[in-house]
Amino acid sequence: MKKVKMGGIVVISFDKLWKTMEQRNISTYQLREKCGIDSKTIRRLRANENMETKTLDKLCTALDCRLEDIAEFIKKD
Repeated sequence: MKKVKMGGIVVISFDKLWKTMEQRNISTYQLREKCGIDSKTIRRLRANENMETKTLDKLCTALDCRLEDIAEFIKKD
């Protein structure tokens, strides 16, 4: 998700999601089956695009983790 705010770009990065999945030995296929999310959502996560909070909730529940284990706020000037 990219938004222009006060001269900088605010980015929510989902890079931590892939690390958490790797640590838990969960594939994207398994995640899709466990969460009930589709491949389009996986593509959007890889591209760090806007994500609904209900999807984030599903991911955290499926991975038994906290939001900060799958997402990170990065401010770029």
